[in-house]
Amino acid sequence: TKIMTNIDRPLTDHTKMAKNSKMLHIGVFPWLAFGHMIPYLELSKLIAQKGHKISFISTPRNIDGLPKLSPNLTPFLNFVKLPMPYVEKLPENAEATIDVTYEQVKYLKLAQDGLEESMAKFLEDSDLDFILFDFTSYWVPSIASKFNIPSGHFSIYIAAFLGFTGPVPGLNNDYEIRTTPEEYTVPPKWVPFETTVAFKLFEVLRIFEATMKGEEENIADITRYYKSVENCDFLFVRSCSELEPEWLKVLGDIHRKPVFPVGKLPTTPYEDDSTKIDAWIEIKLWLDKQEKGKVIYVAFGSEAKPSQSELIELSLGLELFGLPFLWVLRTKRGESDDELIQLPKGFEDRMKGRGIVCTST
Repeated sequence: TKIMTNIDRPLTDHTKMAKNSKMLHIGVFPWLAFGHMIPYLELSKLIAQKGHKISFISTPRNIDGLPKLSPNLTPFLNFVKLPMPYVEKLPENAEATIDVTYEQVKYLKLAQDGLEESMAKFLEDSDLDFILFDFTSYWVPSIASKFNIPSGHFSIYIAAFLGFTGPVPGLNNDYEIRTTPEEYTVPPKWVPFETTVAFKLFEVLRIFEATMKGEEENIADITRYYKSVENCDFLFVRSCSELEPEWLKVLGDIHRKPVFPVGKLPTTPYEDDSTKIDAWIEIKLWLDKQEKGKVIYVAFGSEAKPSQSELIELSLGLELFGLPFLWVLRTKRGESDDELIQLPKGFEDRMKGRGIVCTST
């Protein structure tokens, strides 16, 4: 088989590869969000450490914005820049989710759909052994199959979330698509064990229209995901058997396809400037001084920004709770976001020594 296993165990010396081992050429095509591109890059680096060749496919501004590579990996990673298509209502030079408002993300998906033709041209001219793609580009398998290139859907989400999302409705099963928010607040029928994995109603209401139903000419996220897993040859999951073995089994059972957990893929930055590294060392030293199991970690994702009222409520809650905390706070979604949120006056002074707030814009 062309599919590799145990890729989360890197080889540091390419010469250790057995002479009869085939060096693979693998394409990777993430969604246009750095929260997706970075895990795809980390997986690419691990595969490259084993001596395989990677073609990392995205748009020019996104590739230019990726973290620097260690010099020993550059011969194995080829960055393929596909020109960003024009889409009405998408801001000029917008190529990633950080470049747009939440309401404009749907146009970014339409723009990625517009890469289908240039992707087909790349695949036709390539010698890829297989390609990994994200849920948004559900059309990749049909193109890849024309050139006899196997395709794998690589999800950055954990197996529990994917298992909760469930099988493709009506495909070799009797399950019907869930059509109301309330149906997402209880564990699904296809999970054979007790679990608390489910949405709270207020959570699903915030995303239901765009994610579950779609908007205007944009295909719903859940439909993109279903089409991706239905037409791909195998699944890569950002997880590990030690963490959620039962959910990985659910995934294999409901989709009837090989499922490969590739590890959690923590970031492995290569920095010329030691400033960022020094900042993390300072945080680690602070964490080492705290009592084990007593530090609250607060983070909502690489792009999630709370409202000003939510920020104040959370700040006051942390202050009243009394425990040490590490808070990763995004005060802006990106350059297009002109609504900067601010911590309550004097909060950082009052929390000095007890909590750390790492802000990013």
